[in-house]
Amino acid sequence: MENGSVNHEMETASTITIKGILSLLMQNLDENNCKRLIPLGMGDPTLYSCFHTTHVAGQAVVEALQSDKFNGYSPTVGLPQTRRAIAEYLSCDLPYKLSCDDVFITSGCTQAIDVALAMLARPGANVLIPRPGFPIYELCATFRRLEIRYYDLLPENGWEVDLDSVEALADQNTVGFVIINPGNPCGNVYSYQHLKKIAETAEKLKIPVIADEVYGHLVFGDNPFVPMGVFGSMVPVLTLGSLSKRWIVPGWRLGWFVINDPSYMFKNPKIIERIKKYFDILGGPATFIQAAVPRIIEQTDNVFFKKTINTLKQTSDICWDMIKEIPCLTCPQKPQGSMAAMVMEQYNSQSLFETRTDS
Repeated sequence: MENGSVNHEMETASTITIKGILSLLMQNLDENNCKRLIPLGMGDPTLYSCFHTTHVAGQAVVEALQSDKFNGYSPTVGLPQTRRAIAEYLSCDLPYKLSCDDVFITSGCTQAIDVALAMLARPGANVLIPRPGFPIYELCATFRRLEIRYYDLLPENGWEVDLDSVEALADQNTVGFVIINPGNPCGNVYSYQHLKKIAETAEKLKIPVIADEVYGHLVFGDNPFVPMGVFGSMVPVLTLGSLSKRWIVPGWRLGWFVINDPSYMFKNPKIIERIKKYFDILGGPATFIQAAVPRIIEQTDNVFFKKTINTLKQTSDICWDMIKEIPCLTCPQKPQGSMAAMVMEQYNSQSLFETRTDS
Protein backbone atom coordinates (compact mmCIF):
# COMPACT_ATOMS: atom_id res chain seq x y z
CA MET A 1 0.00 0.00 0.00
CA GLU A 2 1.37 3.41 -0.96
CA ASN A 3 2.11 6.08 1.63
CA GLY A 4 -0.90 8.32 2.10
CA SER A 5 -3.36 5.89 0.56
CA VAL A 6 -6.52 4.99 2.45
CA ASN A 7 -6.99 1.49 3.82
CA HIS A 8 -10.74 1.01 3.35
CA GLU A 9 -10.85 -1.86 5.85
CA MET A 10 -9.30 0.27 8.59
CA GLU A 11 -11.50 3.20 7.65
CA THR A 12 -14.70 1.22 8.09
CA ALA A 13 -13.61 -0.80 11.12
CA SER A 14 -15.04 1.62 13.67
CA THR A 15 -18.45 1.64 12.01
CA ILE A 16 -19.10 -2.09 11.71
CA THR A 17 -18.67 -2.95 15.37
CA ILE A 18 -21.15 -2.27 18.14
CA LYS A 19 -18.59 -0.07 19.88
CA GLY A 20 -18.04 1.91 16.69
CA ILE A 21 -21.74 2.45 16.10
CA LEU A 22 -22.33 3.41 19.73
CA SER A 23 -19.42 5.87 19.61
CA LEU A 24 -20.83 7.44 16.45
CA LEU A 25 -24.25 7.86 18.05
CA MET A 26 -22.80 9.37 21.22
CA GLN A 27 -20.76 11.88 19.22
CA ASN A 28 -23.91 13.16 17.54
CA LEU A 29 -26.02 13.60 20.66
CA ASP A 30 -27.34 17.03 21.52
CA GLU A 31 -25.71 17.88 24.85
CA ASN A 32 -28.54 20.28 25.63
CA ASN A 33 -31.15 17.54 25.37
CA CYS A 34 -31.87 16.31 28.89
CA LYS A 35 -33.89 13.24 27.90
CA ARG A 36 -32.79 9.99 29.53
CA LEU A 37 -30.92 7.65 27.19
CA ILE A 38 -31.73 3.96 26.89
CA PRO A 39 -28.51 2.01 26.20
CA LEU A 40 -29.15 -0.57 23.48
CA GLY A 41 -25.74 -1.67 22.26
CA MET A 42 -23.01 -2.68 24.67
CA GLY A 43 -22.95 -6.00 26.50
CA ASP A 44 -21.43 -4.37 29.58
CA PRO A 45 -23.40 -5.41 32.69
CA THR A 46 -21.38 -3.05 34.90
CA LEU A 47 -23.34 -0.13 33.42
CA TYR A 48 -26.33 -1.21 35.50
CA SER A 49 -26.50 -0.96 39.28
CA CYS A 50 -28.17 -4.37 39.62
CA PHE A 51 -25.02 -6.20 38.48
CA HIS A 52 -21.87 -6.51 40.59
CA THR A 53 -18.95 -8.89 40.64
CA THR A 54 -18.35 -11.11 43.62
CA HIS A 55 -16.32 -9.82 46.58
CA VAL A 56 -13.97 -12.78 46.13
CA ALA A 57 -12.92 -11.50 42.70
CA GLY A 58 -12.00 -8.06 44.01
CA GLN A 59 -10.09 -9.52 46.94
CA ALA A 60 -8.17 -11.91 44.71
CA VAL A 61 -7.02 -9.07 42.44
CA VAL A 62 -6.01 -6.85 45.37
CA GLU A 63 -4.01 -9.64 47.01
CA ALA A 64 -2.27 -10.54 43.75
CA LEU A 65 -1.33 -6.90 43.23
CA GLN A 66 -0.20 -6.29 46.81
CA SER A 67 1.90 -9.45 46.85
CA ASP A 68 4.40 -7.65 44.60
CA LYS A 69 4.96 -10.95 42.77
CA PHE A 70 3.10 -10.16 39.57
CA ASN A 71 4.42 -6.83 38.34
CA GLY A 72 6.50 -8.29 35.53
CA TYR A 73 5.71 -9.87 32.19
CA SER A 74 3.85 -13.16 32.14
CA PRO A 75 4.64 -15.93 29.64
CA THR A 76 3.06 -14.94 26.33
CA VAL A 77 0.58 -17.82 26.48
CA GLY A 78 -0.38 -16.96 30.08
CA LEU A 79 0.68 -17.84 33.62
CA PRO A 80 0.85 -21.63 34.14
CA GLN A 81 -1.40 -21.49 37.20
CA THR A 82 -3.99 -19.46 35.29
CA ARG A 83 -4.02 -21.87 32.36
CA ARG A 84 -4.31 -24.81 34.76
CA ALA A 85 -7.21 -23.23 36.67
CA ILE A 86 -9.16 -22.55 33.48
CA ALA A 87 -8.45 -26.06 32.16
CA GLU A 88 -9.86 -27.54 35.38
CA TYR A 89 -12.85 -25.17 35.34
CA LEU A 90 -13.81 -26.07 31.77
CA SER A 91 -13.12 -29.79 32.27
CA CYS A 92 -15.91 -29.99 34.86
CA ASP A 93 -18.45 -29.99 32.00
CA LEU A 94 -16.53 -32.28 29.62
CA PRO A 95 -16.25 -36.08 29.26
CA TYR A 96 -12.45 -35.73 29.17
CA LYS A 97 -9.83 -33.58 30.89
CA LEU A 98 -8.15 -30.56 29.38
CA SER A 99 -4.53 -29.84 30.22
CA CYS A 100 -2.99 -26.44 30.78
CA ASP A 101 -1.31 -26.85 27.38
CA ASP A 102 -4.75 -26.72 25.75
CA VAL A 103 -5.41 -23.25 27.19
CA PHE A 104 -4.06 -19.91 25.96
CA ILE A 105 -4.81 -16.71 27.87
CA THR A 106 -6.08 -13.76 25.83
CA SER A 107 -6.95 -10.13 26.37
CA GLY A 108 -10.69 -10.69 26.52
CA CYS A 109 -12.76 -12.85 24.21
CA THR A 110 -12.30 -10.39 21.32
CA GLN A 111 -8.62 -11.27 21.13
CA ALA A 112 -9.52 -14.96 21.31
CA ILE A 113 -11.75 -14.46 18.25
CA ASP A 114 -8.89 -12.86 16.37
CA VAL A 115 -6.49 -15.64 17.39
CA ALA A 116 -8.87 -18.33 16.17
CA LEU A 117 -9.37 -16.70 12.78
CA ALA A 118 -5.69 -15.82 12.39
CA MET A 119 -4.67 -19.42 13.08
CA LEU A 120 -7.04 -20.77 10.44
CA ALA A 121 -6.47 -18.13 7.76
CA ARG A 122 -4.69 -19.01 4.51
CA PRO A 123 -4.92 -17.70 0.94
CA GLY A 124 -8.33 -18.38 -0.59
CA ALA A 125 -9.88 -19.62 2.65
CA ASN A 126 -13.40 -18.90 3.86
CA VAL A 127 -15.16 -19.06 7.22
CA LEU A 128 -18.82 -19.72 8.05
CA ILE A 129 -20.38 -17.05 10.29
CA PRO A 130 -23.93 -16.93 11.70
CA ARG A 131 -26.51 -14.39 10.59
CA PRO A 132 -27.64 -12.67 12.82
CA GLY A 133 -24.26 -12.68 14.51
CA PHE A 134 -21.64 -10.70 16.40
CA PRO A 135 -20.02 -8.05 14.14
CA ILE A 136 -16.50 -8.57 15.50
CA TYR A 137 -16.27 -11.81 13.50
CA GLU A 138 -16.84 -9.93 10.26
CA LEU A 139 -14.21 -7.37 11.20
CA CYS A 140 -11.56 -9.91 12.24
CA ALA A 141 -12.20 -12.15 9.23
CA THR A 142 -11.85 -9.17 6.89
CA PHE A 143 -8.51 -8.21 8.45
CA ARG A 144 -7.32 -11.80 8.04
CA ARG A 145 -8.30 -11.86 4.34
CA LEU A 146 -10.86 -14.58 4.98
CA GLU A 147 -13.90 -14.77 2.74
CA ILE A 148 -17.03 -14.51 4.88
CA ARG A 149 -19.88 -16.88 4.15
CA TYR A 150 -23.02 -16.29 6.18
CA TYR A 151 -25.28 -19.12 7.22
CA ASP A 152 -28.73 -18.33 8.59
CA LEU A 153 -30.17 -18.88 12.03
CA LEU A 154 -33.82 -19.92 11.96
CA PRO A 155 -36.06 -17.71 14.13
CA GLU A 156 -38.99 -20.10 13.74
CA ASN A 157 -36.82 -22.86 15.28
CA GLY A 158 -35.48 -20.90 18.23
CA TRP A 159 -32.59 -19.46 16.21
CA GLU A 160 -31.12 -22.90 15.51
CA VAL A 161 -28.46 -23.24 12.82
CA ASP A 162 -29.73 -23.89 9.30
CA LEU A 163 -27.51 -26.92 8.80
CA ASP A 164 -28.64 -27.42 5.21
CA SER A 165 -27.30 -23.97 4.36
CA VAL A 166 -24.04 -24.76 6.17
CA GLU A 167 -23.52 -27.83 4.00
CA ALA A 168 -24.38 -25.86 0.86
CA LEU A 169 -21.94 -23.06 1.71
CA ALA A 170 -18.94 -25.13 2.77
CA ASP A 171 -16.29 -26.28 0.31
CA GLN A 172 -12.68 -27.46 0.30
CA ASN A 173 -11.53 -23.95 1.27
CA THR A 174 -13.72 -23.64 4.37
CA VAL A 175 -11.49 -23.49 7.43
CA GLY A 176 -13.94 -22.84 10.28
CA PHE A 177 -17.57 -22.90 11.41
CA VAL A 178 -18.47 -20.28 14.03
CA ILE A 179 -21.27 -20.82 16.53
CA ILE A 180 -22.25 -18.51 19.39
CA ASN A 181 -23.91 -20.26 22.33
CA PRO A 182 -25.56 -18.86 24.40
CA GLY A 183 -26.52 -16.64 21.51
CA ASN A 184 -25.49 -13.07 20.89
CA PRO A 185 -27.52 -11.20 19.67
CA CYS A 186 -30.48 -13.62 19.68
CA GLY A 187 -30.52 -14.78 23.31
CA ASN A 188 -30.96 -18.42 22.29
CA VAL A 189 -29.47 -21.50 23.97
CA TYR A 190 -28.83 -24.61 21.88
CA SER A 191 -29.98 -28.02 23.08
CA TYR A 192 -27.64 -30.98 23.40
CA GLN A 193 -29.35 -32.59 20.41
CA HIS A 194 -28.83 -29.56 18.17
CA LEU A 195 -25.20 -29.19 19.21
CA LYS A 196 -24.66 -32.85 18.36
CA LYS A 197 -26.10 -32.22 14.89
CA ILE A 198 -23.72 -29.27 14.52
CA ALA A 199 -20.81 -31.54 15.47
CA GLU A 200 -21.95 -34.22 13.01
CA THR A 201 -22.18 -31.64 10.23
CA ALA A 202 -18.72 -30.25 10.99
CA GLU A 203 -17.33 -33.79 11.16
CA LYS A 204 -18.84 -34.57 7.76
CA LEU A 205 -17.39 -31.37 6.28
CA LYS A 206 -14.04 -31.92 8.07
CA ILE A 207 -13.91 -28.40 9.53
CA PRO A 208 -13.28 -27.31 13.14
CA VAL A 209 -15.98 -25.56 15.14
CA ILE A 210 -15.19 -22.17 16.67
CA ALA A 211 -17.43 -22.08 19.75
CA ASP A 212 -17.95 -18.61 21.21
CA GLU A 213 -19.07 -19.33 24.78
CA VAL A 214 -18.42 -15.96 26.37
CA TYR A 215 -21.94 -16.17 27.86
CA GLY A 216 -21.42 -19.74 29.03
CA HIS A 217 -23.69 -20.80 31.94
CA LEU A 218 -25.74 -17.57 31.73
CA VAL A 219 -28.96 -19.43 30.90
CA PHE A 220 -32.44 -19.10 32.35
CA GLY A 221 -34.73 -20.99 29.96
CA ASP A 222 -35.55 -24.64 29.32
CA ASN A 223 -32.19 -25.64 27.82
CA PRO A 224 -29.17 -26.03 30.10
CA PHE A 225 -25.82 -24.77 28.87
CA VAL A 226 -23.88 -27.50 27.08
CA PRO A 227 -20.33 -26.60 26.00
CA MET A 228 -19.50 -27.51 22.41
CA GLY A 229 -16.34 -29.14 23.72
CA VAL A 230 -18.51 -32.09 24.81
CA PHE A 231 -18.28 -33.17 21.17
CA GLY A 232 -14.52 -32.61 20.91
CA SER A 233 -13.93 -36.32 20.22
CA MET A 234 -16.05 -36.02 17.05
CA VAL A 235 -14.67 -32.75 15.71
CA PRO A 236 -12.00 -30.28 16.89
CA VAL A 237 -13.58 -27.45 18.88
CA LEU A 238 -11.86 -24.12 19.48
CA THR A 239 -13.57 -22.70 22.57
CA LEU A 240 -13.51 -18.95 23.17
CA GLY A 241 -14.52 -17.51 26.52
CA SER A 242 -13.74 -15.08 29.30
CA LEU A 243 -14.44 -13.98 32.86
CA SER A 244 -16.22 -10.90 31.49
CA LYS A 245 -19.88 -11.89 31.57
CA ARG A 246 -20.25 -14.62 34.17
CA TRP A 247 -18.15 -12.73 36.71
CA ILE A 248 -19.35 -9.23 35.62
CA VAL A 249 -15.82 -7.94 34.92
CA PRO A 250 -15.56 -7.05 31.19
CA GLY A 251 -12.98 -4.35 31.87
CA TRP A 252 -10.50 -6.86 33.27
CA ARG A 253 -9.94 -8.26 29.75
CA LEU A 254 -9.29 -11.85 30.83
CA GLY A 255 -10.22 -14.35 28.14
CA TRP A 256 -9.14 -17.72 26.78
CA PHE A 257 -8.63 -19.66 23.58
CA VAL A 258 -8.92 -23.39 24.21
CA ILE A 259 -8.30 -26.38 21.94
CA ASN A 260 -10.77 -29.22 22.62
CA ASP A 261 -9.27 -32.06 20.63
CA PRO A 262 -8.78 -35.25 22.68
CA SER A 263 -8.49 -37.31 19.48
CA TYR A 264 -5.64 -35.11 18.18
CA MET A 265 -7.33 -34.44 14.85
CA PHE A 266 -6.34 -30.76 14.97
CA LYS A 267 -3.47 -30.63 17.44
CA ASN A 268 -0.25 -31.34 15.63
CA PRO A 269 3.16 -29.87 16.52
CA LYS A 270 3.16 -27.43 13.60
CA ILE A 271 -0.21 -25.92 14.55
CA ILE A 272 0.68 -25.63 18.23
CA GLU A 273 4.00 -24.01 17.36
CA ARG A 274 2.21 -21.56 15.07
CA ILE A 275 -0.19 -20.64 17.87
CA LYS A 276 2.65 -20.11 20.34
CA LYS A 277 4.58 -17.94 17.89
CA TYR A 278 1.48 -15.84 17.27
CA PHE A 279 1.08 -15.29 21.01
CA ASP A 280 4.68 -14.08 21.12
CA ILE A 281 3.56 -10.89 19.35
CA LEU A 282 0.35 -10.38 21.32
CA GLY A 283 -0.20 -8.45 24.52
CA GLY A 284 -2.17 -10.47 27.04
CA PRO A 285 -4.02 -9.43 30.20
CA ALA A 286 -2.22 -7.78 33.10
CA THR A 287 -0.14 -10.33 35.01
CA PHE A 288 -1.79 -9.59 38.37
CA ILE A 289 -5.24 -10.14 36.86
CA GLN A 290 -4.09 -13.52 35.56
CA ALA A 291 -2.68 -14.38 38.97
CA ALA A 292 -6.05 -13.75 40.60
CA VAL A 293 -7.93 -16.20 38.37
CA PRO A 294 -7.27 -19.46 40.27
CA ARG A 295 -8.72 -18.03 43.47
CA ILE A 296 -11.63 -16.37 41.64
CA ILE A 297 -12.65 -19.64 40.02
CA GLU A 298 -12.11 -21.77 43.11
CA GLN A 299 -13.80 -19.55 45.68
CA THR A 300 -16.77 -18.03 43.84
CA ASP A 301 -19.89 -19.70 45.23
CA ASN A 302 -23.09 -20.64 43.43
CA VAL A 303 -25.08 -18.03 45.34
CA PHE A 304 -23.37 -15.31 43.29
CA PHE A 305 -24.06 -17.09 40.00
CA LYS A 306 -27.71 -17.76 40.89
CA LYS A 307 -28.25 -14.11 41.80
CA THR A 308 -26.91 -13.01 38.41
CA ILE A 309 -29.11 -15.55 36.61
CA ASN A 310 -32.21 -14.46 38.53
CA THR A 311 -31.57 -10.81 37.69
CA LEU A 312 -31.06 -11.63 34.02
CA LYS A 313 -34.28 -13.64 33.94
CA GLN A 314 -36.26 -10.84 35.60
CA THR A 315 -34.96 -8.20 33.20
CA SER A 316 -35.48 -10.55 30.26
CA ASP A 317 -39.10 -11.13 31.28
CA ILE A 318 -39.70 -7.38 31.55
CA CYS A 319 -38.16 -6.80 28.12
CA TRP A 320 -40.23 -9.61 26.57
CA ASP A 321 -43.49 -8.34 28.07
CA MET A 322 -42.84 -4.74 26.99
CA ILE A 323 -41.96 -5.74 23.42
CA LYS A 324 -45.23 -7.65 23.09
CA GLU A 325 -47.09 -4.40 23.78
CA ILE A 326 -45.47 -2.58 20.84
CA PRO A 327 -47.44 -3.38 17.64
CA CYS A 328 -44.62 -2.80 15.14
CA LEU A 329 -42.05 -4.95 16.97
CA THR A 330 -41.71 -8.67 17.50
CA CYS A 331 -39.29 -10.94 19.32
CA PRO A 332 -39.42 -14.35 17.57
CA GLN A 333 -38.30 -16.20 20.68
CA LYS A 334 -38.26 -15.31 24.35
CA PRO A 335 -34.60 -14.97 25.40
CA GLN A 336 -33.24 -18.12 27.03
CA GLY A 337 -29.76 -16.93 27.92
CA SER A 338 -26.90 -14.42 27.47
CA MET A 339 -27.69 -10.71 27.83
CA ALA A 340 -29.36 -10.09 24.48
CA ALA A 341 -32.69 -10.29 22.71
CA MET A 342 -33.34 -10.12 18.98
CA VAL A 343 -36.14 -7.63 18.29
CA MET A 344 -37.43 -7.30 14.75
CA GLU A 345 -39.73 -4.92 12.94
CA GLN A 346 -43.16 -6.31 12.22
CA TYR A 347 -45.52 -4.48 9.93
CA ASN A 348 -49.19 -5.29 9.62
CA SER A 349 -50.21 -4.11 6.17
CA GLN A 350 -53.89 -3.86 7.14
CA SER A 351 -53.21 -1.67 10.18
CA LEU A 352 -50.86 0.52 8.17
CA PHE A 353 -53.55 0.97 5.51
CA GLU A 354 -56.13 1.89 8.14
CA THR A 355 -53.74 4.40 9.70
CA ARG A 356 -53.15 6.07 6.36
CA THR A 357 -56.84 6.28 5.44
CA ASP A 358 -57.74 7.70 8.84
CA SER A 359 -55.13 10.46 8.64
